[in-house]
Amino acid sequence: MKVARFYSPGDIRVEDAPEPSPGPGDVKIRVRNCSTCGTDVKISKFGHHHIRPPRVMGHEIAGEVVEVGAEVTGWQPGDRVQVIAAIPDGTCEECRRGRMTVCPNQESMGYHYDGGFAEYTIVPAKVLAVDGLNRIPDALGFDEASVAEPLACVLNGQELARIGEGDDVVIIGAGPIGCMHVRLARARGAARVFLADLNPERLAMSAERVKPDAAIHGTDLVDQVMKLTDGRGADAIITAAASGAAQEQALQMAARQGRISFFGGLPKDNPVIACDSNLVHYRELTIVGANGSSPRHNARALELIASGAVPVADLITHHLPLADVLEGIDIVARGTAIKVTIEP
Repeated sequence: MKVARFYSPGDIRVEDAPEPSPGPGDVKIRVRNCSTCGTDVKISKFGHHHIRPPRVMGHEIAGEVVEVGAEVTGWQPGDRVQVIAAIPDGTCEECRRGRMTVCPNQESMGYHYDGGFAEYTIVPAKVLAVDGLNRIPDALGFDEASVAEPLACVLNGQELARIGEGDDVVIIGAGPIGCMHVRLARARGAARVFLADLNPERLAMSAERVKPDAAIHGTDLVDQVMKLTDGRGADAIITAAASGAAQEQALQMAARQGRISFFGGLPKDNPVIACDSNLVHYRELTIVGANGSSPRHNARALELIASGAVPVADLITHHLPLADVLEGIDIVARGTAIKVTIEP
């Protein structure tokens, strides 16, 4: 079979590999779609401390079961499935408290285990142990199902930021994550959703699809948000971009008792921002982080997509074969697509 393996920064190879066989508690799937994201770009350029090369990349995985291990029950060949990316251990103190997104022993597909940029991959027993293998509803395509993983992360972020009825919400970052934040915020009852980005072409491409109440371009983001909200500010701001400046601006545009989600992480060599503590104090602001998703979020994300509450099909702008995975990662890096999916 063909796989795309990471060897070192700048060295990803599409090559032949033997088909894997499942262990007693594992499930083998034929990968139908594995979508790409900004994390794949970062891995391709810089590697990752959890990846020991060579490693098959790809963590937004959907496919069909072709073989199950001797100890596996409830699954059979032909089942259409979506796989979680982040794998909590399910037994630590955080997991027992229901905080699976911050499990200190978390592992990941495409990092600790071979991922979905392959014709076949193994879903390890650890995934099944935490209910991380989800059935794809009949009406849903594999490509849409693969996008459940990033939507699950968006869902976690909006739950933590308490996005809800009547909110004015600002999403900073018009990539695929930003687009899904727009649609999920609407599904959760937000009154108005504004989408902002410094890249005018990217903003226009995304705004054409998700139709925010306003598309905001320019460096005077705070002023524009204050005008749109008659000087009140936004109830919630989600920084879906790796930008310290955006995080600082979020504090300045928050309404009283506003919530700010630092959804996008910052570069490890520059993670410190200036925080006006008095703004937080006097406006009673809440700042939250967001770290991936839990198996529960993945299952719910599939339901949201299948029900039409959060459509994603039109956000998938490129379908590429596995042989073109490097081109797909480059397209993501250039910001000329919303969502790129690989079809092994």
